[in-house]
Amino acid sequence: MLTPAQAQDRAAALIDLARRAGADAADAIYSGQSSEAVQVRLGALEDVERSESEHLDLRVFVGSRSASIGSSDLSDNALTELAARSVAMARLAPEDPYAGLAPEDRLLTGLLPDLDLADSQDLDPRALRELALAVEDAARAVTGVTNSEGGSASAGERSVALVTSHGFSGAYGGTSRQISATVIAGEGSGMQRDYAWRSAHHLADLPSAQVLGKQAGTRAVARLNPGRMKSGAMPVVFDPRVGGSLIGHLAGGISGSAIARRASFLLDKDGAQLFAKGISIIDNPLRQRALGARPFDGEGLPTAQRDLVRDGRLTGWLMDSASARQLGLEPTGHASRGAGGSPGVSPSALHLEAGQLSVAELIADIADGVLVTELIGSGVNGVTGDYSRGASGFRIVNGTVVGPVAEFTVAGNLIDMFAALIPASDLEWHRSVNVPTIRIDGMMVAGD
Repeated sequence: MLTPAQAQDRAAALIDLARRAGADAADAIYSGQSSEAVQVRLGALEDVERSESEHLDLRVFVGSRSASIGSSDLSDNALTELAARSVAMARLAPEDPYAGLAPEDRLLTGLLPDLDLADSQDLDPRALRELALAVEDAARAVTGVTNSEGGSASAGERSVALVTSHGFSGAYGGTSRQISATVIAGEGSGMQRDYAWRSAHHLADLPSAQVLGKQAGTRAVARLNPGRMKSGAMPVVFDPRVGGSLIGHLAGGISGSAIARRASFLLDKDGAQLFAKGISIIDNPLRQRALGARPFDGEGLPTAQRDLVRDGRLTGWLMDSASARQLGLEPTGHASRGAGGSPGVSPSALHLEAGQLSVAELIADIADGVLVTELIGSGVNGVTGDYSRGASGFRIVNGTVVGPVAEFTVAGNLIDMFAALIPASDLEWHRSVNVPTIRIDGMMVAGD
């Protein structure tokens, strides 16, 4: 894997080759990552894995025609052929009046912000094994845990570089540190499984293996002997580990490309009062050490903190340059790049601001409701906003969480759900989408 500086140089060389081959404009993005992972089960080493991958993608423009192509072979001969082929493909592509690089006057200039994404502390396979054993041991030590699917620990590095033909050149790197445990409680047909998993750029930002393992074991035991829910309308409370998906649906609905295609449940909702007053949802790609943080977007534009929802009102769309041109607006610095193809759109480090009520206060007046800790399936219609997910969790009776329940469905429409959403005060900060516990009244629960 190349270092960020080496990746930047290689991307610049590919841009030069593309211009020589006849491209009017081009951008090239490098993404490389390496990782080591250790898996243990029942106290014995089960697997040690090392992986490394890198990819260099080129997008070229010939007039308003474009083509994208990539390669994991970064040799001079391979890149020369890549540049020639991409230009030949672009000449045969249909014209697209909205295609093109980001506006030159909007590009990030000067030094990149330092987001502290790289951990200087090394983790060799021996240290990873010790972490994996410790997290599994702690999970298995919980009374009621009867088996294990394993503990794991991993350490990785990443490099990203983007170079454009009209003046942008930037690169950054980062590390990842992860530990997890998955265990089983109970016996026979009554067995229940659960897990705990955490990821961070720095090892110091992870909880101890003992704390995480105990959490996995406690969660599995708490799920034993689940009951069934009766069908009906009731308050549904989303645990933070699943509540972030609701904010993810919002982000998908305000994608400029979805709006331009008129394929979003939030079409014509710009500026609308979607949530209750006082609720804010913020994307902050410059938050130090945050998962998803990045100094520039997939087109070389600067990233910045932005309120997607302010005081309950939607503030606009997330746009790359192509969707912005189509909508007659400006790009917002949310372009994202995968392996090949044109940029998409995504937020970076989202959070729903905490509310004023503790979790106990949030559920205190619920006579009959449910706390959802796991969502199953993907029954969400991004065009209509209709929402239906399989779920499991715990019943709430007279303001108290009383016991596990499983095999039920929660349903509603995202517009109605957003309007009824109430956040608690227990905001967590260890995911790319961070949310507190969320309450939504009036959802339909389908059980027995």
